[in-house]
Amino acid sequence: MIGARRARGVALITAILITAITGSLAAGLAWDNALDVRRTMVLLFHEQGTQVALGAESWIRNILRDDGIDSQTDHLGELWASELPGLPVDNDSVQGVVIGKIDDLQGRFNVNNLIGPDGKVDQDILEQFQRLLVILDIDPRIAGITADWIDADQEVGFPDGAEDSTYTSLTPSYRAFNRPLVNVTELLSLDGMDKASFDILLPHVTALPGRTLINVNTATPAVLQSLDENLDASAIEGLLSLREEGGFLDYAQTFSTLLKPAMFVQIVDKSSYFQLKAVVQIDTVRVTYYSVLLRSPNGGPVTTIVRSLGTL
Repeated sequence: MIGARRARGVALITAILITAITGSLAAGLAWDNALDVRRTMVLLFHEQGTQVALGAESWIRNILRDDGIDSQTDHLGELWASELPGLPVDNDSVQGVVIGKIDDLQGRFNVNNLIGPDGKVDQDILEQFQRLLVILDIDPRIAGITADWIDADQEVGFPDGAEDSTYTSLTPSYRAFNRPLVNVTELLSLDGMDKASFDILLPHVTALPGRTLINVNTATPAVLQSLDENLDASAIEGLLSLREEGGFLDYAQTFSTLLKPAMFVQIVDKSSYFQLKAVVQIDTVRVTYYSVLLRSPNGGPVTTIVRSLGTL
């Protein structure tokens, strides 16, 4: 009798253990399955968000193309310059919202302009960049360091500059780029550039292929002021009141007496390079999409030259 009761007790304990193990395995499998489903949905939503952003880009290309045909100038009062309102994304498979903004990149200082067609540092542009940095309360030595970063030689600029001898001594070490910037975020690699200074500088600078002119109709106040050492805050306030949203009526007449000849030839009132920032929200997934758009002159096509997700 005792042996039989002991056997039944062992069998009961064994059954309880088997049930517990089976339940634990089932819960684990259910949890893994739920994670797999969620992971799949996130990937699906991300892909859908990317496709929506590409659709927004196509729409913006059409807007810029039509604007190039209809208008001889570019200014902040045009359709493309207004921030895109939140547009619903709603169909059988996708529900969400997309918002966007277009910036005229020729309203910023193109750091690649620092190097002239002869491959040497353009002194007038270097001085403009120095003025821009001073206006933004950033160390003006960054201008010379930037020029050294993108020029082709290994000669350290005087008095400001940095080449491989500086960067290879860092941890981790790296070398100077010695060619035009592809992305403006490369400025974070410069000797002396910190994140706080970069964040202040970012709205006023860009990295475009080749040399570009500054559109005074869309330039930031700081970039406008950097065009000449004699332009102070009050002068810029007067220029902005003249510009308003429709741009300068005659930019050449307005700036001919304000700028030196070397800088006057650096300005224009029409642009070719624009940047789209589109943010798409699908469920809990947010996709931030950037693209740089090049508009051909005289109503030509608008092409995408750079795309990126998440960062510039």
